[in-house]
Amino acid sequence: MSKRDYYEVLGVARDASEEDLKKAYRRCAMKHHPDRNPGDAAAEAAFKECKEAYEVLSDGAKRRAYDAHGHAAFEHGMGGGGPGGPDMGDIFGDIFGNIFGGGGARAARRGADVGYVMELDLEEAVAGIEKRIEIPTLVACDPCKGTGSADGRVETCGTCGGRGNVRMQRGIFAMQQACPACGGRGQTIRNPCTECHGAGRVEEEKVLSVKIPAGVDNGDRIRLTGEGEAGPPGTPPGDLYVEVRVREHDIFQRDGDDLHCEVPIRISQAALGDTVRVPTLKGEAEIRIPAETQTGKLFRLRGKGVKSVRSRSEGDLYCRVVVETPVNLTPEQRELLEKFEATFIGEEARKHSPKSATFLDGVKGFWDRMTS
Repeated sequence: MSKRDYYEVLGVARDASEEDLKKAYRRCAMKHHPDRNPGDAAAEAAFKECKEAYEVLSDGAKRRAYDAHGHAAFEHGMGGGGPGGPDMGDIFGDIFGNIFGGGGARAARRGADVGYVMELDLEEAVAGIEKRIEIPTLVACDPCKGTGSADGRVETCGTCGGRGNVRMQRGIFAMQQACPACGGRGQTIRNPCTECHGAGRVEEEKVLSVKIPAGVDNGDRIRLTGEGEAGPPGTPPGDLYVEVRVREHDIFQRDGDDLHCEVPIRISQAALGDTVRVPTLKGEAEIRIPAETQTGKLFRLRGKGVKSVRSRSEGDLYCRVVVETPVNLTPEQRELLEKFEATFIGEEARKHSPKSATFLDGVKGFWDRMTS
């Protein structure tokens, strides 16, 4: 029987993103996983099919080959969705770990992952920075070197044979659960460590130095492999995920690789034109304000934005001018403005304030229609 199209297997479009592929694979795997469908040969075959499809499409090189040649790209020893694909454990870890009762050796293969939120100023996020953080976590017990045994002697559990789980049969239902004798560790200790009481781990404030790459943005996560919680005796530690939160800035707002800011200008500058200096993250720049500039006009400064961790070039800075109404006028200034305002009469007013004139015409027409 011919193989189904990998995109059809996962139910995604051919231009699906990496995240779309991962979500689709999770749905497919959840539906057909053998632990959810014990004894169902069709479900097992479907599970293998979606696993093979994901292994190919999640690998950039294999996906390009598949898009170009289909399944023929992996015939005659050219590779394919078999060994050597992406590590599926990362996906299964957060899907099946707590659903199918695999609480034994399978669920205890590593320590728990740890999350940490790091707040940064915009300047720090754009330029990159190295920061020290303190994390309350579980670390390997030093006196017993993480074994949990005071004398270093660890024995294989006689109940589960070191597997860490036992299978219980009740009628037609079979259940897998953590071994009650060893608590899922697969090992037993005769002489527990007095410091960790046989757990092999103790609570501690862990101090780390974290390098934040230049260009990170809100919601970006940095993975530090092996810096999470220490695992049970004989298992590796989990990972640390540092999530970036960028504080609001007094001047700039970030939108991807671009920055935005408001630049207040005086009425005289807007009417007559001027050159003003504006701040950037790397110093100052100049923008030329043409005569008769209105509030809201955007000025684009190329390359004055942000170079994110995902791009090769810097974004732009967009300056939006705001014509500011003067306050705290002196008597002389007020008199000058009154004389200026007195010149806006009749057609002169329409000539110098076309938007106001258009608005007033619209209002008059509206009232005429309402009263007719």
